[in-house]
Amino acid sequence: MTKLKEGWQGWDEYAPFYDWENARTLGRRDVPFWQRVAADAEGAVLELGCGTGRVSIPLARAGVSIVGIDRSEPMLARAVARIASSNPRTRRTPRTSAGAKSWKAPSFVRGDIRALPFRTGRFSMVLAPYGILQSLVRERDLGATLDSVARVIGRGGTFGIDLVPDVPNWREYSNRIQLAGRARGGAHLTLVESVRQDPGRRLTTFEQRYVERRGRHTREHRFDLTFRTLTVPQMTRRVERAGFRVKAVLGDYRGRPWDARADVWILLAEKV
Repeated sequence: MTKLKEGWQGWDEYAPFYDWENARTLGRRDVPFWQRVAADAEGAVLELGCGTGRVSIPLARAGVSIVGIDRSEPMLARAVARIASSNPRTRRTPRTSAGAKSWKAPSFVRGDIRALPFRTGRFSMVLAPYGILQSLVRERDLGATLDSVARVIGRGGTFGIDLVPDVPNWREYSNRIQLAGRARGGAHLTLVESVRQDPGRRLTTFEQRYVERRGRHTREHRFDLTFRTLTVPQMTRRVERAGFRVKAVLGDYRGRPWDARADVWILLAEKV
């Protein structure tokens, strides 16, 4: 049996390509959903695994008081740069456009979601978008994270979880070109991907090779991303064991009920 890597490994190397890839896959389909959910928050909101600010920044623009936490320094650097580029003069309170209402930019914290560095009851809502909990590759990692979330969220607060259901269903393959196109700065990127499944441990590993071409120069970037996927009933039991009551299980970003064929798995739970 191969040695199990930590779930956070590979994300630093992924940072330069994360937004490019997601613009071609997920895009912004989940952002309006999280804006609607977070609009009901009666206090500060925490996003787990905020990465480059893909979700946190639009929520802040919508008026949500939000903190994002991520372990990857390169990811967070891109989130900060994204805010700065929206208004170079004021990083903390940029404006959306001339005459538009100012907004408070998210606070970004580098930290481990398994041991959240916040006081008890600090947040009224915690969000775990786009499969971030699936990057917890050991049962003890998931348990520690759920317990940590339960500590920092106030009673009655909402915990929103988004899981990617199709990951365990990907067929194994090697060196397949998945995406190709232009990136900012004029480079041409090609994603060459291999997939490995470990059903016994519920693990899926994506071996990523990004080929970056600039004129006559070519550079390769290699890294692996590993995910552990539980079923909805399995995740529900673990969330409830941590002190939550699952109020809704949804099957898409429009709020439709979940079933086994759903494109996404969304759990909305209440801290009891």
